[in-house]
Amino acid sequence: YPDKKVMPVFDASMEYQKRKVDLVVIAGKEYGTGSSRDWAAKGTKLLGVKAVIAESFERIHRSNLVGMGILPLQFKEGFSRKTLNLKGSEIINILNVEKGLKPREEVTVEFLYEDGSSKKINVLSRIDTDNEIEYYKHGGILQYVLRNMA
Repeated sequence: YPDKKVMPVFDASMEYQKRKVDLVVIAGKEYGTGSSRDWAAKGTKLLGVKAVIAESFERIHRSNLVGMGILPLQFKEGFSRKTLNLKGSEIINILNVEKGLKPREEVTVEFLYEDGSSKKINVLSRIDTDNEIEYYKHGGILQYVLRNMA
């Protein structure tokens, strides 16, 4: 959180955007469950979130995240925000995504803690199909369609 100051989510996201810091959401089970799922993914994108690491995803919301160019990642069995002792002050690095992804590929995530320690774990990419890979590579489904119209 910016300057270790607790603030509303929108204000914090605007501060991070000013600093050019990408955001990652850490979530529990069935992330995205509820109504207005497509707007939930759009709002997440507008807040500057680049990835969501969750214990599990609601099926349609996971697809909507990919459609907005947000990387859905799922903790593997035995890992969660609780077991990793995440407090919100960690720096999170998602490694080797720029080399390209395959559907449901393992991805390494590094957590850098305030005390200087770090931990790397493997998570599962929840980009589930080759079509979704293409949408994600282009920054979302709209950008994919626009680039393919040209």
